[in-house]
Amino acid sequence: MDKDLDRVDRQILRILADDASLSLGVIAGRVGLTQTPCWKRIRRMEQEGIIRRRVALLDPAKVGLPVSVFVAVETADHSSEWLARFATVVESTAEIVDAWRMSGDVDYLLHVMVPDIAAYDTFYRKLIAALPLRNVTSRFAMERMKNAPPPIP
Repeated sequence: MDKDLDRVDRQILRILADDASLSLGVIAGRVGLTQTPCWKRIRRMEQEGIIRRRVALLDPAKVGLPVSVFVAVETADHSSEWLARFATVVESTAEIVDAWRMSGDVDYLLHVMVPDIAAYDTFYRKLIAALPLRNVTSRFAMERMKNAPPPIP
């Protein structure tokens, strides 16, 4: 945690992480501030990149994307050129909703959301055609057991 964040900043972050749709007045009231100083704290944390954006969490099944797949990618090429191409593929592929560079036996872990298995197969074929990969392993999620904001101390 950033040492410049005080108790009130952390409280604001917990509130926003739980429900970013709350009005400034509600947030300010919950942390014991008036609206202007609360807004200044939020604005500072946005400018510093602590708050990257405010979003709505959607129910994947209700928007037609009930299938979540965790795709482990291994590559034999770790050059900066390959990484730039891979980053472009990840960024431009709508089905990839999260991507991580990993340590250990897997180089990258992708979270892919699709409407069905056929759509995943189409995604998979595009991925393996886009650039050379050593191994791609897919794990289909059966049930989401938890979806929580970060545990801000």
